[in-house]
Parts: sequence; structure tokens; C-alpha cells
Amino acid sequence: MTAMPKPATSPHAAPLRDTLAAATRTQIVDAATALFGELGYVGASIGAIATRAGVAVQTIYNAIGNKTAVLSAVLDAAVSGPNAPTPVPEFMAERTGAAQDAGEFLDILADWLLEANERVASIHWIIQQSVAVDEDAAAFEHKRAQQRLRNYGLAAAGLRERGGLRNGMTDDQAAATIWSIGHPTAYRALVIDAGWTAQAYRAWLRAALAGLE
Repeated sequence: MTAMPKPATSPHAAPLRDTLAAATRTQIVDAATALFGELGYVGASIGAIATRAGVAVQTIYNAIGNKTAVLSAVLDAAVSGPNAPTPVPEFMAERTGAAQDAGEFLDILADWLLEANERVASIHWIIQQSVAVDEDAAAFEHKRAQQRLRNYGLAAAGLRERGGLRNGMTDDQAAATIWSIGHPTAYRALVIDAGWTAQAYRAWLRAALAGLE
């Protein structure tokens, strides 16, 4: 018996599927971002996110995962901003790679911390609310905090290569310093709560980071 030939697969099928999947993911992330802001982490159910995004609940699980995974996707989108989906370490390595000395490196870092926190502070506040009521969210928050600390370790190494850390700090100590100074909680306290301008916050960042030169 002669086997039936397999239907031809269009060379454009896979890229089209990827494009549609990315568009669906963006719809979900945008809807979740809005609802987390309006209702908080607890109030924004997966069902509500699906309704806002115009997709089925199962589509969210298939495209992203559970509610904590959706929160992670929301944070990723906020951190990367216009650079998404490129990971932060990748595009920041490109930015800082152009720095000629430690001072220029820290200028770039201060600019980045301002840029990132302007997008992330509200999401981080939602994360802080979620950890009190959701064990998975608490584990996620811990994981991401450690990830940021590791990323700042890469920044510390870059500073050292450019003559920074002359004060004897180790890379781990420098990473912890950057982590503390650039934390979204500090941005929220100074800019959102205390009413500092973005320029004042950026100036404070750069002055505080000067100890790493």
C-alpha cells in the first residue's frame, strides 16, 4: 500500500506561529499589568486577566503559566521596557561596555537605575503585597532579588576592570552596595513618597555610587 504523502509545511508557518504567540503573550502581560495595578495581586485573578486580555484561561497557562509566572512576565516586561525581549544583562553589557573608566561606567549605571525604577517601582510594590499572601510569590521575590544581586556582581567586575573599587571593596560587597542604593524601595520612598524629582534622584544615585570609584 502506498503511503500518503505528508502535507507540505509552509516555510513561513513557524515564524507566523512565533509572532502570534508573542502577540498573545504581550496581550496577557499588558492585561495583567493593568489589573495588578488596579486590583492588586490578590484581586487580579487569572480569570479576570483572561477576560481583560480577551483570551481563554487555559491560554494563559499555555502561554505563560500560573499567576506567579504571569507576575514574573510582568516584571520582565517592565524591567526591559523598550529593549524587550532582550534580557537586561545582555543590553546592559553592551551599554557599559562602551565606558572608558569607572566614572563613565557609574554614570551609565545611575542612568539605568533611574530608567528601570521608573518602570518597576509600581510592579515591585505589587510584588511586596503578594509575598504576604502567596508562598509561590514569596519564593519568586527571593529568587529575583538574588538574581539582581548576581547581575550587580557583573557590574562590580566591570567597574574593577576600569580601575574602580580602589577602596578595597570586594565584588560581592560592591554588588550589595549597588543592590541597596538602586533598590526600587528606595526609589519609591524618595520619588513617589517624598516627592523628589527624577533629576534629584539621579543625582543622589550618582553621588551614592561614587564610593565605588
